[in-house]
Amino acid sequence: MQQAEDFRAESLALHALLKDLPDHRYREPTQFKDWTVDDILQHLHFWNGMAALQITDPDLLAERIDGALSDKRGMRGFERDTLGDPRGRPLLDAWINEAGRVADLYAGVDPKRRLRWAGPDMSARSSMTARLMESWAHGQAVYDLLGVVRRNEDRIRNIVVLGVNTYGWSFSNRSEDVPSAIPLLRLTAPSGEIWTFGEDTGGGEISGPAEAFCQVVTQCRNVADTPLRVEGPNAAAWMARAQCFAGPPMTPPPPGTRGIR
Repeated sequence: MQQAEDFRAESLALHALLKDLPDHRYREPTQFKDWTVDDILQHLHFWNGMAALQITDPDLLAERIDGALSDKRGMRGFERDTLGDPRGRPLLDAWINEAGRVADLYAGVDPKRRLRWAGPDMSARSSMTARLMESWAHGQAVYDLLGVVRRNEDRIRNIVVLGVNTYGWSFSNRSEDVPSAIPLLRLTAPSGEIWTFGEDTGGGEISGPAEAFCQVVTQCRNVADTPLRVEGPNAAAWMARAQCFAGPPMTPPPPGTRGIR
């Protein structure tokens, strides 16, 4: 499954960014909800482990999902308790080792295999795409904190596809009618290739760097802080609501609040 290798590569890229980070910087807050680097790694580590349980122990997976959703302290408290609250370099090592194990688990799995999850069953490909997306999105907060310009690879196409597939979800999750015509997308990949999605059926058009589109649909950036060109009411409405991840509707960050320090 290519998504497993893409997830592995994205995890290794974030590890390369962090491997020489001084210990005190793991405690610095990022622009994402003031989560620290430790908070981000703990969150990724916990849910990577949950993805592993989809393959190895679905019953334990269901038990932990129930615990995470019902914990009165919130999900983060449950995550810390389950992991033993690791921090700093030991956490970095544990996270990257688990990420590699998860990639190995999924590499030979039929992408269409149905797996248990919190809601409806999902395909193995969807599970890996979600892990890639979340690693990339939370990783962006770390790149921003450290003042590093990210060098993306064409594996972000997985996130673009997820963003396109959740066009309707971005509206229905807010109990809003879904505009029938999805905008035409013309996105420039990191390699320079042009990726085209949708059709010219009156839904408007979105064009620009694929990286910027990924930042908007993962809510790492407000669309106003990107070079995306957005034309037409459907396109504008989508970019104001875009949410490619599960959960209750979330408001994109206000303009000027997320960026490279």
